[in-house]
This record gives sequence, C-alpha cells and structure tokens, in this order.
Amino acid sequence: MSLIDQVEVALDSIRPYLEADGGNVSIEEITPDNVVKLKLLGSCGSCPMSIMTLKAGIEQAIKKAVPEITGVEAVNLTDIDDPNAVLPENMR
Repeated sequence: MSLIDQVEVALDSIRPYLEADGGNVSIEEITPDNVVKLKLLGSCGSCPMSIMTLKAGIEQAIKKAVPEITGVEAVNLTDIDDPNAVLPENMR
C-alpha cells in the first residue's frame, strides 16, 4: 500500500468526527521528507479550533498509523499568530 493510501486509511478513521462538525480534509501532497500537506474543507477551514484538531487529532492519527510521516500541515490553515485568526476569545 502506498504512503498516500496509508494516510487516507488513517484519515478515514477520524473523518466521521470531522464530518459531524461539518468539516473534512483532503490530502494535497506528501513531500519528499514525508510531511503530509492537507487541505481543510467545510467548517474545518474556518473553525477556530482547527489548529488543535490538526495537531491533536489528525496529526496523531496519521503518525500512529503511518510512522514514516514526519509531520502534518494544513495548506489553508490560518496561522495562530495571524492577526486575522479567529481565536475562541475573539468570538464573544
């Protein structure tokens, strides 16, 4: 099974949780140094908690299933340091 297929299987294990909140992810690429680049879809692209979902949920699931993967990044995630980022404290 290819690396991309292994990552898809790992993502399939957590997709129901993402979809329950109106979101999803798609694999954009896996770099030569085994970093998975994901695109956040639906509500995941704009959710203020998506940086935590990405690191705590998605990255952990992928690395556990596919140890060769060195990291997971979102191509369309607003950086937490971005002044336009929607953080929980700004949503009040």
